[in-house]
Amino acid sequence: MPNTSGTVPFEADVDEKRAALSYVSEAFAEGCLDGLDGDCMAQAALFAAFQELVMTYGEEATARYAEGFPERIRGGAFTTTLQH
Repeated sequence: MPNTSGTVPFEADVDEKRAALSYVSEAFAEGCLDGLDGDCMAQAALFAAFQELVMTYGEEATARYAEGFPERIRGGAFTTTLQH
């Protein structure tokens, strides 16, 4: 049942998030090894992730969660290489 309280409890256990990221990273790597383009894998992963979030929390809560992505992206939250 979607969360309709207006807040999104995205603060899951850190260890669970690390384990989940490991699973997703492995699936991503397997797809790339099978010849799928990295960009295609990334877009499919985003679609699947947002589809799950909408099913769990509803459209409005997921949209509010996604509103913070531009600042996080620009702030380097998803950057994995060293920056100078």
